[in-house]
Parts: sequence; C-alpha cells; structure tokens
Amino acid sequence: MATVEELEAAGVRILRLVYADLHGKQRGKDVLLERAGHAIAHGKPFVEAVMTIDNSHNIVSGEAEGFRDLLAMPDLKTARINPLDPEVAMVLCDLASVPSHRPSGLDSRGALKRICARYAKLGFTPVVAHELEFYLLERDAQAMGGLRPLAMRDSSVYTVGPLADPTGIVRAMFDACDAFQLEPISMAQEYGHSQYEINLTHGEAIEATDRAFLFKALVKQMADMDGLVATFMGMPADDDESSGYHLHASLLDKAGKNVFDAPRAQDGLSAIAHHFIAGVMEHAPAMAGLLNPTINSYKRIINGGLSPKFANWGHDNRMAMLRICEERGPAARAEVRSGDGAANPYLIAATILAAGLDGIERKLKSPKPVVGNFYAGPAAAMGAQLPTSLGAALDALEADTRLVKLVGPALIETFLSIKRYELGRWEAQQNRLTAWELEEYAEAL
Repeated sequence: MATVEELEAAGVRILRLVYADLHGKQRGKDVLLERAGHAIAHGKPFVEAVMTIDNSHNIVSGEAEGFRDLLAMPDLKTARINPLDPEVAMVLCDLASVPSHRPSGLDSRGALKRICARYAKLGFTPVVAHELEFYLLERDAQAMGGLRPLAMRDSSVYTVGPLADPTGIVRAMFDACDAFQLEPISMAQEYGHSQYEINLTHGEAIEATDRAFLFKALVKQMADMDGLVATFMGMPADDDESSGYHLHASLLDKAGKNVFDAPRAQDGLSAIAHHFIAGVMEHAPAMAGLLNPTINSYKRIINGGLSPKFANWGHDNRMAMLRICEERGPAARAEVRSGDGAANPYLIAATILAAGLDGIERKLKSPKPVVGNFYAGPAAAMGAQLPTSLGAALDALEADTRLVKLVGPALIETFLSIKRYELGRWEAQQNRLTAWELEEYAEAL
C-alpha cells in the first residue's frame, strides 16, 4: 500500500483522484499531496449528477434531488505514478453516499466489488483478463465527422515495428503501460487499418479491471497529445473492421486451483464451468445493453465479421459468443466475445461475472456447444438472437430483473435513463435531411 510519505519520497506533488462514470470515462480532481489529508480520510465531494452526463455534455437527471453530493474515497493502495507526468500519482476512488459514507449505488467499481464478494462467499475468486482493440484516427475536415483512420498501408495485419506503427506512437503507449504498472504483455496491429491491440495480463477481477480502466484513459490521452484520436468505439469505419472487447474469465478456489478445470470430464470442464456458461447464455440478451452500450455498437453486430449475433458457446470457436479456450489446467477459461470497446470496463466485468454467478447459484444447465460455422446450419442450432439495436438491448436489460438486482438497481436505473436519452437524441436526427437523400433523389426525381 502506498503511503503519503512514500509518494513524497518519489517526487509526487499531486494526487489525481479518479473514478469511472457509467460510460467508463475517467472523472476526477487533482489535490496537492501536502494538503490531501482531508480528502484521503473523508473523501472528495462531487456533484452526483456527474454520473448522468451524456457524451454530448447534457445532464440527464439530478434536478429532482437538488444536485446532491457523492464522495470519491481514495483507495491509496491503487496509487501509480503517472508516466506522462511523474509529479502526479493516479489514485482510484470508490464512490460513497453523503452523509452515510455507504457505498454509492452508482459506482461501477462498487458493483464489481459486490459481485466479487458474492463469489467469495462461495469460496471462489474471479480472475479476468481484458482484451481491447482500438483505432487511431487523424483529423480530416473532409472526412465523416472530421476523422479518418490514420493512413496505413494494406496487409500489415499482425505486424509490429515501423510497418505497423510508422510514427512510433503505439510503441510509446506500450512502454507507458509498462511504466504505469498496467502489466502489458503484447501489442500488434489488428486486422483493421490503424487498428491496434495491447493485451494486459490477467489478474483478480478488481485489480485487473482497474488496469483496464486506466489503460483506456492512458491510450486516449497519449493519442490526444500527438494530435490524434484513439477510439474504442465498436465500428469507427464503414469499410473496415470492428473493435471488440473480449473478457476472459475463470474462478479460483481457496487453494488457488482453477475450478473450471476438470481433467476427468469428457470436455475437460467442471460442472461449475458449465453452470457459469449457462448463466451467461440465459442473460445474454440483457447483457447486451451494458456490453454494447452505444447506437454504433449495433452496426458492429450487424456488419462486423466475427461479432457474435447469437447467444451460444463453443470450444475454441471464435464465431461463438462465448469461447471456451482450448487450454486446460490453470489456464482453463471462458472468453466472452460479444462486448465492444465502448463498454465501461467495470460494468463489462461485473455483468459477465454476475450472469455466471447466477448460473452457478441456480445450477443452470448449459446448452449444447456450437461447432464450426454454425451460421451454415439450421437456425434453431444457433441460439437466441442477440439484440440488434440499442433500444432492444435496453428493453431486454430492464426486463431481466435477476441481472438488474445482481448488478445494482440504482446503477441500472440511471444507466437506462442516460442511454434512453442518448437514443432519443439519435432518433430525433433521423428526421433531418441527409446527404444521401440529396444524392439519391435531387437530380433523378
């Protein structure tokens, strides 16, 4: 655990107290270390309505409660010196209500903590690894939205060095992740032009998710400093690949043994693993609202190559929503492939683990695994269709009362309100004249 004295000795002058809003954006305040005693002991107040700000800076709710406070309580053991500014230490915060200091129902990190505590009562520790893809975009006034993928040559997929990273920015990000103790293990260009992936090592769910949250913010900040935009949105280019957010999950018992592994079972998987799979399958439609949280997410699901479209699972099958990786023993794990990079890291972990927990607690039976290219087979074998729009996904989430209760009713209620407001703004745009209409009709008709 970092102490104020240790941070001072390392040259730190400022504590940057940060937390995730419901979008997964980093919010926070800077506090001078020499005057941080009160904030460390009692928390730093924020207006609770910050949790309802949408991506266009609209405050969706808060007036009814009089814009009351919540507290960001620093978790000093998470302190990391910022590699971009060594005088700053980043400290993750838990959110608490005022004046009770009880955990806030709007805290996504708190939601993950609650789920992990439920697993602990069963004698299990969740372990996860976050696998995110992102694009680097450059500004171009003539391009759609003023942005286009960074100019790249063709056929440099899964390459490294100057061919894949001619400016060196991704290498700099990789190095910064290492300096920031985010535990990166590999990097490469992905299939899309200027699409990259930096993999972080697995760890206990809260700690690993903390690293994923800091990773997204670090990558976006470094791109911005270079005049670029790093985006984790699911489908940033019509004519290129989509960006996924894959979460690998397993469970350890009190002795540190992976309880998904069962060497004597026909498929090498334990009953607990199958219950976990069944829970994810049962809640898959509702999970989409949190794993695919934007209008754009569903363009990825409809158009993106390996983006899952059905609730199913398979052994080492990347076309399935849930892939059981081929490794067994300590590395036995489930990879949920339906999320996209726009998801809040804490919510994607909390939601998947909550669904799996429900399957374990209720001893649900997993369906049969899909094999090969199941799209070529009968529709009945594909599994339930996943939502194809944000509106349908939000409705499915609201209707799944069991998942809502596990993740947190107050959090889900607020999440639904800001996302339905976003959806309403999008739908209002559909009545506006588009360039396509003029090009299609003006001269011809």
